[in-house]
Amino acid sequence: MPNDIMEVTTICQDAENSQFTVTINEEDITPLPVANQLPRIKILGTGGTIASKGESSSATAGYHVDLTIQDMLDSIPDISQICQLEYEQLCNVDSKDLNETQLMEIYHGVASSLQKFDGIVITHGTDTLSETAFFIEATIDSGDVPIVFVGSMRPSTSVSADGPMNLYQAICIASNRKSRGRGVLVSLNDQISAGYYITKTNANSLDSFNVRQGYLGNFVNNEIHYYYPPVKPQGIHKFKLNLTKLPSVCILYGHQNLDPNFIDLVKDHYDGVVIATLGAGSLPLEVNKKCISLPELPIVYSKRSMDGMIPRANLPPNKGNIIASGYLNPEKSRILLQLCLLSNYSMEEIKNVFNGVYGG
Repeated sequence: MPNDIMEVTTICQDAENSQFTVTINEEDITPLPVANQLPRIKILGTGGTIASKGESSSATAGYHVDLTIQDMLDSIPDISQICQLEYEQLCNVDSKDLNETQLMEIYHGVASSLQKFDGIVITHGTDTLSETAFFIEATIDSGDVPIVFVGSMRPSTSVSADGPMNLYQAICIASNRKSRGRGVLVSLNDQISAGYYITKTNANSLDSFNVRQGYLGNFVNNEIHYYYPPVKPQGIHKFKLNLTKLPSVCILYGHQNLDPNFIDLVKDHYDGVVIATLGAGSLPLEVNKKCISLPELPIVYSKRSMDGMIPRANLPPNKGNIIASGYLNPEKSRILLQLCLLSNYSMEEIKNVFNGVYGG
């Protein structure tokens, strides 16, 4: 068989007494793989309920963040036969307190780990987990490396805390080859979901996340069951981050008898606006007129409803600066608009990006 990295030359023409010099380019030699080598997993800790303690074993509210990653790892089953594990504590806060600086720390923590590890797990508070997962999916091309977000709904001191099992499952999911090529995942309550579309829909229940778009599989008795072959969500637009600060975008909540002058309160203080509209894009006529009268201000019409989408057909006429959010809720619409503005996209380019999620 031909060998491109080894050169053999004959010194003597006498076949019986011939000698050979063998020259090998060591840089071209690929090391043999180690048999049954365990995958390398990196845990990035940010805090949240999963890292919290309550006042008593029955308390499921009023708790405070207090645990490190090592504390959490001490409470889960042995994973020494599952993966080689490293961890880094990026921050340790309630996710309601996560700011732009900490969001960038998570971004850089993931980006710097992609080439060194086979999977990444991020512990995170559930209140804003879906926003961070969306941001990471939109800004990092993870290739085949699974990025698994995990949190909990009960503090570690609860008599039936869900954090240890959720963390154990997330590590198993990140270590499993079947998870490769699926992008950002969320592991909670035995369910595996796509982070791009997942949304928290219950403030208290263990079954707290809506996975209508992107329900990928389950974790059952140490088995990972995926329903579909590896694929990433449709319509993701990847952004390159060369930033000093994200543009400012606010969210306004629509309601009955909405005063159109509320737009005037924010137009000079923000680079863009997202409105949680009534129904599937409905707003009072005078509010629509006010929005259209500000052609330089991009305004995304999203929804108050948990499910459903905003079709372009429901936007007001002469909608030059009005953008339909498609299937994105207000908080994810805000992030996507921020990234578009950061990239200096024109109004038409912004609409094309939202068209990927069936808006625009």
